[in-house]
Amino acid sequence: MEIRRPGSQSSSKGPAEYFTGRVRIDPLFEAPEPARVRSASVTFEPDARTAWHTHPLGQTLIVTSGLGWAQREGGPIEEIRPGDVVWFAPNEKHWHGATPTTAMTHIAIQEALNGRVVDWMEKVSDEKYRLQ
Repeated sequence: MEIRRPGSQSSSKGPAEYFTGRVRIDPLFEAPEPARVRSASVTFEPDARTAWHTHPLGQTLIVTSGLGWAQREGGPIEEIRPGDVVWFAPNEKHWHGATPTTAMTHIAIQEALNGRVVDWMEKVSDEKYRLQ
């Protein structure tokens, strides 16, 4: 058994090459092999969002506070709220983040495949983000 206390792992800024705006990532856990699940709490300030990306084994988001948006390629921008659970299928191109006026925090859960949990792509332009 392992217990990780709040604050026992350092927060980090979402790297500018993968995120637009101010994003804080708080790691929650990375299960030891042979398990492959990993999780973090991610907070997006208003207007902040991920770049387009995929996950080789999919991703689950659990919205814990605020108001956000999520979109899969070819679909509409969807509003996400606290308590919502969002599933992106393996290799489904998508992005997620806050709305222009409200911050949003979610817990992100994904599994590694051959050590890889995400494939990053192009950023979501301000124009496409503002289409909502």
